[in-house]
Amino acid sequence: MEILPGTLLQTIQSPADLKGLSKEQLLQVCNELRQYIIDVVSVHGGHFGASLGVVELSVALHYVFNTPYDQLVWDVGHQAYGHKILTGRRDTFYTNRKYGGLSGFPRRAESEYDSFGVGHSSTSISAALGMAIAAKHKGEDRKSVAIIGDGAMTAGLAFEGMNHAGVSDADMLIILNDNCMSIDQNVGALKEYLTDITTSQTYNKFKDDIWKALGKLPVGKRFSREMASKLEHSIKGFVNKSSNLFEALNLRYFGPIDGHNVTKLVDILQDLKKIPGPKLLHILTVKGKGYALAEKDQTKWHAPGLFDKITGEIYKKKFDLPQPPKYQDVFGYTIIELAEKNDKIFGITPAMPTGSSLKFMMDKMPDRALDVGICEQHAVTLSAGMATQGMKVFCNIYSSFMQRAYDQVVHDVAIQNLPVIFCLDRAGLVGEDGATHHGAYDISYMRCVPNMIVSAPMNECELRNLMYTAQLDSTQNPMVIRYPRGEGVMPEWKKELQEIKIGTGRKLKDGTDIAILSLGHPGNFAAAAIRDLRTEGLNPAHYDMRFAKPLDETLLHEVFSKYPKVITVEDGTVVGGFGSAILEFVAAHQYHAEIKILGIPDHIIEQGTCKELQKEAGYDTNGITMAVREMMSSKIKTTTFG
Repeated sequence: MEILPGTLLQTIQSPADLKGLSKEQLLQVCNELRQYIIDVVSVHGGHFGASLGVVELSVALHYVFNTPYDQLVWDVGHQAYGHKILTGRRDTFYTNRKYGGLSGFPRRAESEYDSFGVGHSSTSISAALGMAIAAKHKGEDRKSVAIIGDGAMTAGLAFEGMNHAGVSDADMLIILNDNCMSIDQNVGALKEYLTDITTSQTYNKFKDDIWKALGKLPVGKRFSREMASKLEHSIKGFVNKSSNLFEALNLRYFGPIDGHNVTKLVDILQDLKKIPGPKLLHILTVKGKGYALAEKDQTKWHAPGLFDKITGEIYKKKFDLPQPPKYQDVFGYTIIELAEKNDKIFGITPAMPTGSSLKFMMDKMPDRALDVGICEQHAVTLSAGMATQGMKVFCNIYSSFMQRAYDQVVHDVAIQNLPVIFCLDRAGLVGEDGATHHGAYDISYMRCVPNMIVSAPMNECELRNLMYTAQLDSTQNPMVIRYPRGEGVMPEWKKELQEIKIGTGRKLKDGTDIAILSLGHPGNFAAAAIRDLRTEGLNPAHYDMRFAKPLDETLLHEVFSKYPKVITVEDGTVVGGFGSAILEFVAAHQYHAEIKILGIPDHIIEQGTCKELQKEAGYDTNGITMAVREMMSSKIKTTTFG
């Protein structure tokens, strides 16, 4: 089904076309742009509410600034759909987040208008400041604009960027898009502070009134404009606290203003464009603006999947048989089950309570499940502090987001050997979110840390048992439990909890000539491949290793004493991961075997469905089957022609 843009939007192939319109026509452009996003996302999927909330801002920015010469940095790139449509990608927008199509986030290799690649939050201020400093050094009259959401402002990196910007003379503008939301409702003192600003008298109106009044006073020896300015700042600080945080950092603060009034936005952006130095514009928006259901339930409509744009019905797959649950839901229900029996258990997440399913525990045990905002570093060190007091903390962070807290993992947890339990959700290839979100590296970067246990369950039952094991008093080391996004394989998953001895794997199938060693969920791909291969007369053995560290050396001695050919399978990078650990074992014990490592290759994987990406990486069922056939080619020939 072809989706056609509105009459004005049809004429816009680039911001140059937008600039040819009158300011009065921009409201129609905004209406058509918002409707086009609704039309396309309802049919093709993608993030939804965030981009609807910044339609007017997207139009105003490209109308006022000379993009791409002036550089826009969109924080948390799922608010950049309008930006993409206005910058030459309207007719290919339907490929957004699809295999071989547009990225769901700004990507430098995709367009000159995407000045900085973003997927994680809170990078915009630092990146835009770097661009502004470089522009000044080169003598360029180039503007740099960072567009950051209020949820992203909770991260330390945002404050680090503002702290530096305030003492620079860089010509940059920070736009604070305040809608009280990240994916879930924002939390923390900053949220309360911004709420105070929006419900108090607007500072800039007050300042303008004071300045006009002071301007009427006689200017002379005893009362100069400079003195008036000092008086204004004193009165402002005494009467209204709205500017304290940002102006204390030496950022000129403007706002808050209505972020859905496009003509007002154009006017103020044109004014701010003329003011040199670092400054911050605070705008108020509604996530999901223009689609009533998305405005009402902003978390649900952050990325709803396919839906009927008229009725709002979100399409769900229908199955005749019971389906397995999502791994994150198994985590969410199991932590409650464990916490009801162990009062030392806490759950912590950095702004992902719904995505990680810690929301279940937050609803049932609000004092023992904490959302700390988009603050991965704080989440880890907070967990470490609690662990010093005997608490058993399940610190649930998406695998790719954990990269941001690696220093804290090493210094605050591992060196002190504190038994923090890291549940790394979205491990492996995550699908349509693409390169910035794939959990490709955690096996490698966790395996090299002393004291760390690194595990991965093959199914829901194994996840429950690893969680049970991790919270036992006998587990005195920090422990990683990594699991993928989406469904597992066990419709009947709630079995009796059992302890798993740390560093032990299990033999699932005996075999001849060749063995497959799997880690985590890809073991199910290996099991399916073995069923197919046995119909061809091949008989691979299968071992679910469970742990990348410590390895089950007893099991490995059995494998390499018996099988001359071995394939390892993992959903992590092949560089330094589980397969590398097996090679290290083989070298240390002087075994001689032919080994093939299957996993995520050593290059950046873009977006697509998980099945498409696993096929590309070569560790899906077919990839494993082909690898076995290749390694056993001589036996296949002998069987065929013997």
